[in-house]
Formats: sequence, C-alpha cells, structure tokens
Amino acid sequence: MGKNLIELKNLTKRYGDMTAVDSINLTIKENEFVTLLGPSGCGKTTTLRMIGGFEDPDEGQILFEGKLLNPIPAYKRNINTVFQRYALFTHMNVFENIAFGLRIKKIPKNEIERRVKRMLKLVDLEGFEKRNVDSLSGGQQQRVAIARALVNEPKVLLLDEPLGALDLKLRKEMQIELLDMQRSVGITFIYVTHDQEEALTMSDTVVVMNKGLIQQVGTPQDIYNEPLNRFVADFIGESNIIEAIMPEDYKVAFDDVVLDCVDKGFAKNEPVDIVIRPEDIRIVTNPDDGMIKGTVKSVIFKGVHYEMIIESDIREYMVHRTMMFPVGSYVGMNIQPCDIQVMKRGEPL
Repeated sequence: MGKNLIELKNLTKRYGDMTAVDSINLTIKENEFVTLLGPSGCGKTTTLRMIGGFEDPDEGQILFEGKLLNPIPAYKRNINTVFQRYALFTHMNVFENIAFGLRIKKIPKNEIERRVKRMLKLVDLEGFEKRNVDSLSGGQQQRVAIARALVNEPKVLLLDEPLGALDLKLRKEMQIELLDMQRSVGITFIYVTHDQEEALTMSDTVVVMNKGLIQQVGTPQDIYNEPLNRFVADFIGESNIIEAIMPEDYKVAFDDVVLDCVDKGFAKNEPVDIVIRPEDIRIVTNPDDGMIKGTVKSVIFKGVHYEMIIESDIREYMVHRTMMFPVGSYVGMNIQPCDIQVMKRGEPL
C-alpha cells in the first residue's frame, strides 16, 4: 500500500442537535480501496461529502497529501464523485457526458478524444459514443458516470452507493468490474455502502461506522473474523453472540460448558461477549460426542448451505452446514478454539 493520502482528524459534523459524525480519525492511503460501511444514519455519507467538499465540517481537519483541505471548494479538489443517482445529462450522448468536465477545463480537443476513448475502453463501452444515455441500461449508465468521473484523472474517486439502483445479479458483476477498474487506474477509491457483501468483496480496508463513530477499521478478513464489539459482529454476516466469562486465559465459560479458546489478556472471571459464526459450528449425530447438545428446531435451504436453528437447554444456535439434519434431530455441536472470538463486554444490541 502507498503513502498516506487523506487524513481525517477529529472530524465532526452536526445538524442542529444531531451529531452525524462524531470526532472521527481515519487515514486513507494512496491506491487503496476503502469502504465506509454501516446502517442508514451512521455518518458514512456525511463523511464522504465532507471529503468531497459538499459539506463543511464543524470541527476537525481533512488533510490531503499533508495539506489542509477544509477551505478548498469541491471543484478545486483533486477528487471526483459518483452518486447513486448518476446525474447524467440526458440531452447529451455518451461521449459528451464523459467529455463534459474536460470541456469545462478547456482541454484541447485531441486530448479530450484520447481520454474519452481510453475511458470508454476501460468501462467496456466502446462503440457507444453516440448513444443517448436514456437508451442505456442501469449498469451501462453507471459505467458512463464512472467514466465521466475518472476522465478528469482525479487522485481520489468517491462512490456513494453507486450500485444501489441495480438488480442483484448486475450488482455482483459490477462489484468485480469496479475492483478491476480501481486496479487499472491505480487511484484511491472511497466507497460508501450499507451492503456487507459489497464491502467484503471489494475493499482493501473496511471502516465500520455506527451513530457517527468508527467502530472498527481493518481488512475484510479482520472485520469478519475478529470483530471488536457486538455491533460489528452482528452487522457483518450472521453471528451467534453470547455473553460469557473468561475464568482464565485460553478458557471461556458459557451455557454450562467451559471451552478452550485462543484469547488471553482478560481479567480472571471477566465478563465478555463471544462470537461464533454459524459456519464454524460442527454437528455430530451422536449427542454425547458434542460439547453442546440440542434439538434441530428449523431448517431453511439457502442454496449453498442449510441454515439450521438448534435449541439447547439454554439458547438457540444458528448453524450453517452443507448437510441437512431433519427437524427434531437431537445432535451434538462442536466448536474449535480458533472459532471462538472473545470481545470486551458491550452494550446489548
């Protein structure tokens, strides 16, 4: 990863009595694909808009290559934005839409031709130059919007839920295409979404936000496998989140069992939260061979796996397995030490 490109320092934005972004700190590197992920109202789009210059922070600094960005208007920042509503010019064809920003800058005609053709090739729209944008599909319109932003050769591209209007199949295809584009042009992408799969699929770094605060920053693998708190564990994928006790290092007690884990550094008998992903619970047909015993309460076929709810004497566990166990089956459940993630005890969700 490259050097630091954007730094947010104690960045805060308020709307009346509501704090949309609450004194966040974040460093974004050159050529990095960063996703701001969280539920509606978490502050992710407000953060993006402050970086782009569309909102002024109430407190804090935005640094770009070490220089203060706050006083610089949006049109003078080396940053372009793609919005969920692509805001294409319907009275212009594809070529003119992409060339619009270059014409405003009075770029020479031959240079405009070169850059637009390069962008059309990048977004796989060669031969569409004269097409009216209204005649394009949603995915093609999105490509035009991205090409229009990239043709200006910004150092940063901001993307505010650009796939939200697309159907599921096209959205999945465009996730891969966007990642390929980012690698091809070699610039920083800052992407906003509430879709966990998008974040995990495309990002070098995921920034999980909630209530104006950053909850965790890490690689997709870190965020999924090592959530720092109950919110992250619950928001990213399916989880069994259980209140437990750490009687000592490498031991965790819950539901009348004491299991080995790989965590240490907690106080003796400290209350903790643990996360067990549904795919990490193994089912055995002989209940006596299981660490925890329970009865299969429901089975739902999800395509790549079965989702089963197994009820023990104390709680229900969600389990994902490729083999189905019929409702009413009395089974055992086993969990490997490395599949138990221990966290500091947090507020109930």
